[in-house]
Amino acid sequence: MNTQSDRPILGITMGDPAGIGPEIVIKSLADPEITKLCTPVVLGDFEILKKADIDSKIIPELVVTDDLTYDLSNLPKGFLVRLSNLNPDVTELGTPTPETGSAMETYIKTGVDLALSGAIDALVTGPITKTGLKLAGSSFHGHTELIAHRTGTDNFAMMMAGPRLKVVLTTIHIPLSQVPGRLTSREITRIINLTRDTLITRFGIPNPRLAVAGLNPHAGEQGMFGNEDADIILPAVIKAREKGFDITGPLPPDTVFFNAIEGRFDAVICMYHDQGLIPFKLVHFRDGVNTTIGLPIIRTSVDHGTAYDIAWTGIADPTSMKEAIKMAAVQAVNQKRYGNGK
Repeated sequence: MNTQSDRPILGITMGDPAGIGPEIVIKSLADPEITKLCTPVVLGDFEILKKADIDSKIIPELVVTDDLTYDLSNLPKGFLVRLSNLNPDVTELGTPTPETGSAMETYIKTGVDLALSGAIDALVTGPITKTGLKLAGSSFHGHTELIAHRTGTDNFAMMMAGPRLKVVLTTIHIPLSQVPGRLTSREITRIINLTRDTLITRFGIPNPRLAVAGLNPHAGEQGMFGNEDADIILPAVIKAREKGFDITGPLPPDTVFFNAIEGRFDAVICMYHDQGLIPFKLVHFRDGVNTTIGLPIIRTSVDHGTAYDIAWTGIADPTSMKEAIKMAAVQAVNQKRYGNGK
């Protein structure tokens, strides 16, 4: 993808203007590899980004527009779509406010709408907080719920992806004590199907090798440590195998991630949040990417928060943002090649 014509157009939301989002966006755009891979369309605030562009190298190269109907594909360096007009001299940086919360929600909604319309090929989201959304009066708790609602999607899941490990979560933000009661064969089957479809159409893996982690130690060890593995997880695995899927499980959670990292599996389907996130962040703490699968649009995100404690100090690490942009570009190309368009 070295020519302008085959570079996907990626919308990149700035995240919370009070957090590290503006800084990691600017630092990412300063990397020549990013503009070789895509045409970036930053959805944010001109004055805030100008303040974050300490060396004044990036902002002058972007076309700034307030027009959402502007042709976003006709220039090589990228665009800044101005969606808020915050004053960085009076905006309280380093802490969320109603104003910054409202701005970051606008960036996300606009990005989703541009992706649905086909104006951009994928959406990359910067870090936000539930507190900021709440202060702005939003009814949503985060990116996933907001994007799923705006796209009218019920069938979606959270994947954390890196070069060596991909994990998909069956349950996410619930107490550990509630996990066994929330697991059903039907839900696990849904996650298996989503994972396989995504690996084919957006990662270009023609016959994905899937692993399903057990819930209990040793995957229950024939009921010695619980019956959920045999009664709930195994039927979903058998059903998928009967459909021709390359799938193994339920596997002992203490060994499945090692085997995935060694290259035996393309993704591991996990039963709960920390089961997947602990091994993932051990391997991909800096370069991990959060991507929502099952949406009609491509959405990737950094796998970290707003980091208010270091915001606007110049020390924020842009690695996860760069990787999210790269993964969005790869998914956009693969979606056109192996999927059904957008």
